[in-house]
Amino acid sequence: MTTLADRFRRHAGMMPDGLYHSLLQAMAADWEAGGIVVEICRDWADAAGSAVVQLRLLAGIQRLVLSGAEPQLAVYYPNLGGTASPDGAWQAFEPVLRRHVGELRAALEVAPQTNEPGRSVPLLVGLFDAVRRSGLASVRLLELGASAGLNLLVDRFYIAGDGWSAGPESSPLRLTEAVLGPVSPVPFTVADRRGCDLAPIDASTEEGRLRLTSFVWPHDLHRYERLRAALRIAASHPVPVERASASSWLGSMLAGAGPDGVLTVVWHSITRQYWPVAEIEATARVLAAARDRMPLAHIAMESPVLRDDRSEGRREYQPTELTVQLSVPGGAADPAPVLLGRVADHGVPVRLVS
Repeated sequence: MTTLADRFRRHAGMMPDGLYHSLLQAMAADWEAGGIVVEICRDWADAAGSAVVQLRLLAGIQRLVLSGAEPQLAVYYPNLGGTASPDGAWQAFEPVLRRHVGELRAALEVAPQTNEPGRSVPLLVGLFDAVRRSGLASVRLLELGASAGLNLLVDRFYIAGDGWSAGPESSPLRLTEAVLGPVSPVPFTVADRRGCDLAPIDASTEEGRLRLTSFVWPHDLHRYERLRAALRIAASHPVPVERASASSWLGSMLAGAGPDGVLTVVWHSITRQYWPVAEIEATARVLAAARDRMPLAHIAMESPVLRDDRSEGRREYQPTELTVQLSVPGGAADPAPVLLGRVADHGVPVRLVS
């Protein structure tokens, strides 16, 4: 039987040497020794691996540091300027876990949720393709599983590659050399932008910003800085994200004929794999029904299922793909999603297919 200690060690093996690698190894040993990790995680001993209890716990600890409740630990966090060696860090962290048992138990109820601004790059590449082929430069962005809606601000980010750029050069968020392959930008304007999520995060609040930041691994300095920059932009340009399932919300958004002269763009990234099969099918039906009523582009950054073994409760996925499926009544219509490229999990770089 796989234990939490096994999962902690397995995850440690997936990470570079550093704070989280060290903490996961130490927490695995503490679990086996019946230490404080058992007291905090005892209700999660039989949780499915997909619950990633280890990431929930690490994020809960990081929130204590980010909020100032345990500022002495900041010396171990590279994203906070810390340079202390992670070797032996458990001696400093273990007393902190003992002081915050209640808060960390509550932290385990918070599912991992990031809002990676780097994923705006594949969205932009998909937008260029859909706008060019549809001939419609006014777009309505609808994001499924939008979290805090940061990627809906794609036109407020500066994104550039070899010989091209898009967005304001003065943007706090700059994503350069983000696409491998030729890109031909086309102008577009965002007429409307909104999203849905089962557990939306309000990026305008301190609590919302804290939660998003806590799930960024402290050694990923580029991701930490990207998020900080995107949050600065969101503070001035909030985006509505409604609490709803993808299929129900999308059904209401795509009812009717759609706005005249506007390309409706439905976008999602690394979210479909968390949906129940019934939700995937319901969302597909909503999209199919809308294609005859309005110009519609479905842009997805998702990992196709390679192996689905339901008897073991396991799924294996292929590398993440960027696809676009465009349909314009009386015009262009893709019978199936068109593969534009393959993408790293955090959105950059996008490797275009020839």
